[in-house]
Amino acid sequence: MNFLQHPTRHLFFTGKGGVGKTSLACASALALAEQGKKVLLISTDPASNVDEVLETPLSDTPTPILNVPGLKALNIDPEKAAADYRERVVGPYRGKLPEAVVNSMEEQLSGACTMEIAAFDAFAALLGDAESTRDFDHLIFDTAPTGHTLRLLSLPSAWTGYIESNTSGTSCLGPLEGLANQKETYAQAVDSLGDGQRTTLVLVSRPEAAALNEAARSSGELRALGVANQHLVVNGLFQALDRDDPVACALEARGRQALERMPAMLRDLPRSERPLRGRPPMGLEGLRILLAEVEPPSAPGESVQAPEGETFDALVDSLGADGHGAIMTMGKGGVGKTTLAARLAVALAQRGHKVHLTTTDPAAHVEAAVGEIPEGMTIGRVDPVLETQRYRDEVMASAGKDLDEEGRRLLEEDLRSPCTEEIAVFQAFAKTVDQARDQFVVLDTAPTGHTILLLDAAQAYHRELGRQSQGVPEAVEQLLPRLRDPAFTHVLICTLPEATPVHEAAALQADLRRAGIEPAGWIVNQALSPVKVSDPILKARQAAEGRWIREILEQHHQRLVVEPWSETYD
Repeated sequence: MNFLQHPTRHLFFTGKGGVGKTSLACASALALAEQGKKVLLISTDPASNVDEVLETPLSDTPTPILNVPGLKALNIDPEKAAADYRERVVGPYRGKLPEAVVNSMEEQLSGACTMEIAAFDAFAALLGDAESTRDFDHLIFDTAPTGHTLRLLSLPSAWTGYIESNTSGTSCLGPLEGLANQKETYAQAVDSLGDGQRTTLVLVSRPEAAALNEAARSSGELRALGVANQHLVVNGLFQALDRDDPVACALEARGRQALERMPAMLRDLPRSERPLRGRPPMGLEGLRILLAEVEPPSAPGESVQAPEGETFDALVDSLGADGHGAIMTMGKGGVGKTTLAARLAVALAQRGHKVHLTTTDPAAHVEAAVGEIPEGMTIGRVDPVLETQRYRDEVMASAGKDLDEEGRRLLEEDLRSPCTEEIAVFQAFAKTVDQARDQFVVLDTAPTGHTILLLDAAQAYHRELGRQSQGVPEAVEQLLPRLRDPAFTHVLICTLPEATPVHEAAALQADLRRAGIEPAGWIVNQALSPVKVSDPILKARQAAEGRWIREILEQHHQRLVVEPWSETYD
């Protein structure tokens, strides 16, 4: 890839979920290390699978990668980062303030806001504190899917501005002294992001319309943040080797059309292309093949027959039996959650049900996925900007109405915290679920890591809502019980028939079960096993699917829908 010929010190890989960010970040780190460079690979994704790709267990400290001298990697663990951050803020007050006051500070710092700022704090320290990373020639960041990454990259400026303008000395994250101490690091992080000599943003996309459109959106928003040195990688470009295979020809044509219609904003960017491989880029050998000019022949292996699973129509009939409820599609980015949510909503509406389709994913294309809206169906979106303004107005009208001028000024200052957006989105999410009492609400959720943080927030945000708005709405009070009620909420785990999406989905299911939420079933999307193919690349991918589909039934969930690859749906 071109950007590896003269790489900057910092490389950020971002893009829509499922486009291959992690694979390309790992492959780039491996390639630089094998050139003799010292490289630190950092995952900022709460649902990171860098461990699995590199076949090395990781922690939140640099860990040497087996058999690759010069390459180390780490995962920024939001929970561990939050605990460290909490202690850094509260620790200086132990023994100096009454125990009850210290306990109150710890409770205040136990919310999801703290988890976000703590993860950001760890990220900013790596980016903004050159001394802590002086032993490395290159830092490579494998980031969460676009929406979460945009927020992460905007936080240095947001928190710097908040600290500078805040006069109360307190915030939803406790005393601002703890944040102010980091101000210089945050400022250096902002400078580093905007310096094209030091930082390259690598936008990764599949040759698909939705992924390219999201890459264009990211490009524009990140340019606005000052991140101007950008490079586009089109990953998984497919060229049919068997012109008699209609699936192969359709897949090639879809990719070619998507590139022909590529948004203008991306056309001027320097570009690299990687072909679709017959084997997934797992392990060091798989990563080397990803960047190789030619893919070596696959070794013959044992093929596992893929089970058929339940039909999509039978699933819809089952979901529609109660006449109302919340249906949530969850999973790794790029597995087709939005498309599946749209199809479920349309199918329920066509059966005569009242349906509201909405999304919590800032990058989702839910309206485009629906096409013609059937009778009885409405479409919405949890818009962070609108919800944040709405929340601020509500708090000022309720908690602020009886305050004096100084009190209202302090409350307004408090509401300028970047955490307010998270709270506002959470409250809107709760209100959306509340609508499922007398209709169907189909929710297309953000990619896994961000969704986990949202659900984890269900209890933590109660305290913050109560603190700011003098009371917790009924919809918020009832959210967690409703999510845990299998008769009210049906969570569908969506995945592709590949190792990483299946294992990330299994991890998501484990997180949901720990929260007391039992998934209603799994959907394997875009499977090649139910269709006939003859192209050698597609046959290799088809042969690998059976193992992962069978693993779902045998180890993860007994209710499974296998949706065949379709030219119509992505």
